[in-house]
Amino acid sequence: MNEVTSEKRMATQITSAERRIEKVIPTTMRAVVYRGVNDMRVETVPVPAIGPGELLIRIATCGICGTDLKKIHSGSHSAPRIFGHEMAGTIAAVGAGVTDYAVGDRVMTFHHVPCGKCYYCRKQTPAQCPLYKKTGVTAGFDPSGGGFAEYIRVMDFVVANRGVVRIPDGVPFEQAAFVEPVNTVLKGVKLLNLAPDDTVLVIGQGPIGLMHAVLASRIGAKVLTSDLYPERHAIAAKFGLQHPIHAGTENVVERVLAETEGRGADAVVLAVGGTALVRTAMDAARPGGKVMLFAQTQHGEVTIDPAAVCVDEKTLLGSYSSSFPILDEVTDLVFDGYRNGFDLTQLISHRFSIEDAVPAIEVASHPKADSMKIMIEPVPGAGVE
Repeated sequence: MNEVTSEKRMATQITSAERRIEKVIPTTMRAVVYRGVNDMRVETVPVPAIGPGELLIRIATCGICGTDLKKIHSGSHSAPRIFGHEMAGTIAAVGAGVTDYAVGDRVMTFHHVPCGKCYYCRKQTPAQCPLYKKTGVTAGFDPSGGGFAEYIRVMDFVVANRGVVRIPDGVPFEQAAFVEPVNTVLKGVKLLNLAPDDTVLVIGQGPIGLMHAVLASRIGAKVLTSDLYPERHAIAAKFGLQHPIHAGTENVVERVLAETEGRGADAVVLAVGGTALVRTAMDAARPGGKVMLFAQTQHGEVTIDPAAVCVDEKTLLGSYSSSFPILDEVTDLVFDGYRNGFDLTQLISHRFSIEDAVPAIEVASHPKADSMKIMIEPVPGAGVE
């Protein structure tokens, strides 16, 4: 009797172990390692080990974000690191105590989560939360996202705080990888408090600018989109954006004034990095209008007319990173949108294997007319599953 009980217990343990480990997970993997300013190398590194409450995810796809590029080019972070945070994949192993997720689940993951309780969370600025500033996903070395690798370790505080989101059947990994950037964009759009009769100018029609424009247009606002490349305006048109400004041949401010009976835009979103266009954005806003800096993540200086803020009552504000209170709205938007006019995979212009990740970063670092969102996929084609 005891032998039978023992055999049953052993069989149960084996079955449980099989459920919690996808297959024989390799001990090493390929990853893109940051070794210093502009020094990226594809290397073989250990697959990260996980502990209680943690997950191991096999990456299907990871987008290259502008913030990744700024870190690579500026040297703002110590080396070595493995960057990448717009990621989706399949759970390969779960740590002890994890009950809400299982091996084989298709998921996307955030690399930051807020605590929801501190002063900054209570004041609706979760990106300033001390926990949020702690990166909780790694492929090795100091935690930095890790999506430019075959496997990532998701730490317990990310797992426990809604940082891992299941992907519905029928939604490809590539669409799901946009959950994080769409969250950041929707947070910014909400801060603008737009009305249906507003006119909005979005400067820059890369993936982030285009998403700002689409979400603003869904509120009912008239959206003017400014970019140097006609090819990007053609992509924007596929999302219903019908008021392009060709910044290479048109005066952006004059065109905005012409479209608004001389007033200027109710809101301007600057979705291009650097500070060169801050004055243009301010000049394009109407008295009492708002200017949002969305891509200005590097410290520096810029000259503005203080009377534009005081006398003209223009508001200059910023928005950074994501907001978890709107997560359910974001996931509905991205997952349902794949079938209902918000197919973000249309923004993907290039897909690279991990072995070709260094050229991928070069393409992303030097945008051209034919480049939009660049994806790194450890297994070619896995992102479209």
